[in-house]
Amino acid sequence: MKHFINLVDLSSDEVNGLVTLALELKKELKAGGNRPILKGKNLGMLFQKPSLRTRTSFEIGMVQLGGYALGLSPAEVKMGERESPADVARVLSGYVDGIMARVIEHDTVLELAEYASIPVINGLSDYNHPVQTMADLLTIHEQFGRLDGVNLTYVGDGNNVARSLMFGAMHTGVNFTIATPAGYDLSEEDFDIAERLKSGSASFTQMRDPVKAVAEADVIYTDVWTSMGQEAEREERLKVFPPYQINDELLSKAKPETIAMHCLPAHRGEEISAEVADGPRAVVFQQAENRMHAQKAILVELLGEN
Repeated sequence: MKHFINLVDLSSDEVNGLVTLALELKKELKAGGNRPILKGKNLGMLFQKPSLRTRTSFEIGMVQLGGYALGLSPAEVKMGERESPADVARVLSGYVDGIMARVIEHDTVLELAEYASIPVINGLSDYNHPVQTMADLLTIHEQFGRLDGVNLTYVGDGNNVARSLMFGAMHTGVNFTIATPAGYDLSEEDFDIAERLKSGSASFTQMRDPVKAVAEADVIYTDVWTSMGQEAEREERLKVFPPYQINDELLSKAKPETIAMHCLPAHRGEEISAEVADGPRAVVFQQAENRMHAQKAILVELLGEN
């Protein structure tokens, strides 16, 4: 694994291996601390978008592994304005051992990877969010003791999070169902990719009816209805998406043991009710913590001594 840009680039064995490694690193941390596997290693972190979980989880994760992380804000670098992604990649390649980039456009992280001589990690782009998916897979594994055969239903906008989640599900044998309003679907290309990635008992289904979609779900997942960069669409989206809110009524249509997931930040009262987000069936803060453990596995794989 040279970079971590898109789960499509990885084999199913690599994705499942990262989940296993994340479980081991989390257990090791809780037992007294991680070994300094990345002692002497430095991670440069580039941000074009605001960050809470991405910044904190990568930085603290590097520290726990014995390394160091440097955060670079949009104002400091002005990537794409003051300096091209190609130049940023080549400059940072002379200073650090790896780059994590949270970007607006996916082409930016692809350009960084093309010109960097060191590993590049996609911390989020408008196309996908693979580090979030790894944390989600880790969380599901902790909840059910397995991934293969788990039924995961995503309800809401067919966005970057949904796309990555479907790809991760296909790699790990998870049955993925997505319920979206018309006009907010994942693309045919996305489903073609999912078909190619299928492993274990994995399957995928697209539908409109959220009630039908959650009937057999072990996990119900949602994300914001209006992502960063879509603010002009907010009013229209608020008219379209209310039937897709995860609330007590929708949860009542699922199995009693079904859990609710959200990648955060959450807009309580929109895509998820406060009662569910803060209730006993939600695992959103376990997901948030698992960003760090899943990302440590990625860092070890890319920056560790193999």
